[in-house]
Amino acid sequence: MKAIANNIRISDKKLNVIAKIVRGMEAKKALDILKFMPNKGGALMYKVLASAVANATHNDMQELPNLAIASVNVTKGIVYKRGNPISRGRSHPILKRTSNVLLELRVK
Repeated sequence: MKAIANNIRISDKKLNVIAKIVRGMEAKKALDILKFMPNKGGALMYKVLASAVANATHNDMQELPNLAIASVNVTKGIVYKRGNPISRGRSHPILKRTSNVLLELRVK
């Protein structure tokens, strides 16, 4: 019972803060917390967790109150490289970082 999200358009450092909060929680409680979290990472993690819960209920016939988060792994994804032009024909690099999320559920 898992869900994977690849190349989410947020830095892995920012998403790891959210993952640390919900790691080990019950799925229903984590969904409630993530739904009202004010930052972008909360909304993205909510979608991944909702997908994992949907996979567990549909594929494995589990109930939402019986599910808990077993593990959340956030790793670096690909980096989009852009440039910001500056004087004398030079440019400063802009690195648009992405992250990959693997969320696994377990039965309590």
